[in-house]
Amino acid sequence: MTDEKRCKIVVFGPFGAGKTTLIQTLDPESKHVETACAGGTTTIALDFGRIQSNGHHIHIFGTPGQERFEFAREIIGKGMDGAILLIDATSPVDDFIRHLHHSLTAAGIPFVIFLNKCDCIGARPELIGKEFSTSIIRKVSAKDRKQSLEAVCTFAQILPPHPNGHSPTL
Repeated sequence: MTDEKRCKIVVFGPFGAGKTTLIQTLDPESKHVETACAGGTTTIALDFGRIQSNGHHIHIFGTPGQERFEFAREIIGKGMDGAILLIDATSPVDDFIRHLHHSLTAAGIPFVIFLNKCDCIGARPELIGKEFSTSIIRKVSAKDRKQSLEAVCTFAQILPPHPNGHSPTL
């Protein structure tokens, strides 16, 4: 038995919020299942990365951001210890983001909201803060490894431990 805490964190958010960028920033050797789309690529199955920091062994999964991939989000989310709802601060809160927030809240999943792109023109993090005032909200640049790693590890530290010390799906 080890003193390391193991956990599974799943990143949810709409198309273009920065989920893949966040996971690639956290783990440059991360794996992705994506396809070409207008303007670049998009995740069509999942992203997967690993983080080891301060006694934490974190498996971090990114989900597709299109509404039609609800089934994939449900499969990837099974056995998660916690979730990150990643929101682009330059885009308005829409019904899909509200659906993700409501689903996590209703399921009783510990989660945090990461606001990405707060440094970009048109960012309105205060509007998102008002909309989700009862949630924990952090401004995090998905491109900043130090900032992202600190935010994810801080979140992992507050997750409740499993009786056997790790997530049953790891």
